Amino acid sequence: MFIYETIPGYFAQDEPLADPVAIGAVPARFGLIDSSDTRWSNLTTKLRDLNTSAGHKTSYKLIFFGRHGQGYHNVAEEKYGTEAWDDYWAMLYGDGELTWGPDSELTALGKEQAAAVHKVWKEELTAGIPLPQKMYCSPMTRALDTNVITFRGVSSRRSVVVENCREEYGGHTCDQRKTRTYIVEAFPQVDIEAGFTEEDELWTTERETAEHAAARAQTVLDKIFKSDKDAIFVSITAHGGIINGFLRTLGRPRHPLPTGGVLPIIIKATAFV
Repeated sequence: MFIYETIPGYFAQDEPLADPVAIGAVPARFGLIDSSDTRWSNLTTKLRDLNTSAGHKTSYKLIFFGRHGQGYHNVAEEKYGTEAWDDYWAMLYGDGELTWGPDSELTALGKEQAAAVHKVWKEELTAGIPLPQKMYCSPMTRALDTNVITFRGVSSRRSVVVENCREEYGGHTCDQRKTRTYIVEAFPQVDIEAGFTEEDELWTTERETAEHAAARAQTVLDKIFKSDKDAIFVSITAHGGIINGFLRTLGRPRHPLPTGGVLPIIIKATAFV
């Protein structure tokens, strides 16, 4: 439906050799290179000019990809190491000390990381940062909690829960979501997309491939660029694996975004059908 490209040169994370560790999870100005007092006004004007001068098949948006804060599954992976985690521990629900499945929740540190993103949003509001005109979120508890903490008191807009924003699923119990009823009751601040099933009908004991996750990510981008035509600024609160699925769709290399991190990307979409 669309061919996607990214427009580099505006954020520190755009550099091909950008080091996520050196940049940090939530750099000043979310990584915007322009540090002037009119930085967000300058960027907004540039995006509007790009859209005005583009043909009818082309549009530009700035998407803020946010990774959830630290979850108990992240602690467990650090505890046992990635190889042992993937081979054994991730298929369990806990180890007697930590519980990570189903649907791992945020740790205290994870909540602090989400609060750190909230703080940068509040700071940048004073510099004119445009609030997301559309907001989307994974249905996993750790992403929903991160989304609520991040935007509480920042934006009154309701985020929409989208199944395809969830993490790579299967095998790992931390990626087995709870019911639709649970989400409705636990997170009254959000809306849920049409067709969202009560039970998790996607999770199986077989792990989803990175290629399949990228295909899911593309359906989200296709929906945004087809349906949210007037929204130039969008946020997606999700997970490391699916964010790399978005990057794969965009033709960008993997970016190991730290937990609680934010990755802004200017995206050009050109319709081909």
